[in-house]
Amino acid sequence: MAPRNKRRASRTEPAAQGTSLPRRSGEAAKAGKSQVREMFESICVAVILAFFVRTFVVQAFKIPSGSMEPNLLIGDHLLVNKFVAAPTLSKVEDTLLPIETIRRGDIIVFKHPKMPERDLIKRTIGLPGETIELRDRRVYVNGQPLDEPYAHFLFKDLADVPAGDVRRNFGPVTIPQGQYFMMGDNRDNSEDSRYWGFLPREYVKGKALFLYISFGEGEGSVANVRWARILRQIH
Repeated sequence: MAPRNKRRASRTEPAAQGTSLPRRSGEAAKAGKSQVREMFESICVAVILAFFVRTFVVQAFKIPSGSMEPNLLIGDHLLVNKFVAAPTLSKVEDTLLPIETIRRGDIIVFKHPKMPERDLIKRTIGLPGETIELRDRRVYVNGQPLDEPYAHFLFKDLADVPAGDVRRNFGPVTIPQGQYFMMGDNRDNSEDSRYWGFLPREYVKGKALFLYISFGEGEGSVANVRWARILRQIH
């Protein structure tokens, strides 16, 4: 009788082994799917974070012209704080989020009011409700002269600028609510509010923070990096 029992036992062993193999392959497939899903989710999160940072936090910008010289030079690359332009729906968001208001003297990146596909960078000179006037190139806000240590003039002699030129005399004009008066630091070489009018608040893209790199002529070459300007704060 003993040999028969052994034969029966030996017949059942392969059956037991055969039932365990599909379980292992199924677990491996599930593990593989789980890894692919985790990888996909990680990529999605990274893309969403990058989009959020670029849309609402900071964005890179390159100085294309000399309208802000000597403060900002052609070839300067800077980061822009976009929270200054972030929309809020409640006072709670104003309190919790690091959203800034636009102040006089802030250097702002914005969409050109007449050509929105083009970006500009200028300094905030007039705020909503204020009256702006230029008299012999001197800026007056509500009848009071504005101290502007950053202003730069190509024509040193006032007589070289015609009296009817907006670079010499302009206004007075009163700024509507929700709009701003912008000017370049290089007053004789800047296309600004003297030419295209006021800047609507919704066209603001952000406030200039600091330079992260700057190139002279021949951009892209290490030999032309302006090392002294790297990480320079903009004000």
